[in-house]
Amino acid sequence: MSRLRDLGITIGDMQPGPQNAITDVPGVMVGHTTLIFDEPQVARTGVTMIVPRDGAIWSDHVFAAYHVFNGNGEMTGLPWIDESGMIGAPIGITNTFQVGVVRDAIIRYAMDHGLYESFFLPVVAETYDGHLNDIGAFHVTTEHAIAAIEVACSGPVAEGNVGGGTGMNCHEFKGGIGTASRLAETGSGPFTVGVLVQTNYGLRGDLRVDGVPVGRMIGPELVPTPWPRHESSSSIIVVIATDAPLLPVQCRRLAQRATTGLARVGGYGHNSSGDIFLAFATGNHLPAGPASAYNLRMLPHEQMDPLFHGVAEATEEAILNALCAAETMVGFQGRTSHALPHDLLRAAVGMR
Repeated sequence: MSRLRDLGITIGDMQPGPQNAITDVPGVMVGHTTLIFDEPQVARTGVTMIVPRDGAIWSDHVFAAYHVFNGNGEMTGLPWIDESGMIGAPIGITNTFQVGVVRDAIIRYAMDHGLYESFFLPVVAETYDGHLNDIGAFHVTTEHAIAAIEVACSGPVAEGNVGGGTGMNCHEFKGGIGTASRLAETGSGPFTVGVLVQTNYGLRGDLRVDGVPVGRMIGPELVPTPWPRHESSSSIIVVIATDAPLLPVQCRRLAQRATTGLARVGGYGHNSSGDIFLAFATGNHLPAGPASAYNLRMLPHEQMDPLFHGVAEATEEAILNALCAAETMVGFQGRTSHALPHDLLRAAVGMR
């Protein structure tokens, strides 16, 4: 698996964390279940789980908020995030037809492990993998979703054709899961911002890498597009984590900045796109069923600019990491989605 920096291409001005991944935020873990097989029906799909607080998220909740750039997509639990500003379970990402299975699996996991308090509404998001995956076969099961929770860990994160990103595409190349991070220096100290994306959006001609119009330079005459071109292409889910002590209104402000990173790569939020961004902050501890008032901290709004900058850069690089890590895939009905060729990418960026 290659990442953008492995190719000698560096994005932005800020420093990444040690793994350049969402897992650089202390306590954040990621797990994947990947389903690739051809019989009895073609599967190119899976589940990705983001588990905050080293798995203690069930009893120590996090503040969270979201931003919808374009709403042709699904993310469960949003009304309760609006109401409470909190998340109390792992966050799932899968394909469009199996959001309900993954949502219910998170509840089943809690019940089976004695983690169920009395009430919670899991957050699960989706993008559409029906071009490469026989999505109507409903391959993802409760067991697959639970397995993604159970294998979640810190450290390096698998990218590209893995988990929920297995059957996804990006700017008419093969896409999938990508991640990146940034270290933000504020007046209250250093904090980490991490981003994980599931990319399944964009037109070839719109793709830019560090401002270079790479998609125009690597056209369909060099790398075929996956299928006959259409006006727009599906969706992107962005999950942002930080260890800064943010309140829900500040998490919302953070989520909005993912739009800047998406735009830098060439995302416009087309009519058919579900571009939904979720941000959570672990800098305050929120015990479930508290016996007394929470003792909260809040980063001053005036000190949030480095976090905003970090989200934009990390979103941009996470998308490009998904493109670089993804490999050519043949899927449903013999359709082929070609990987972004690393040699052509290097040559294009080097020509600026």
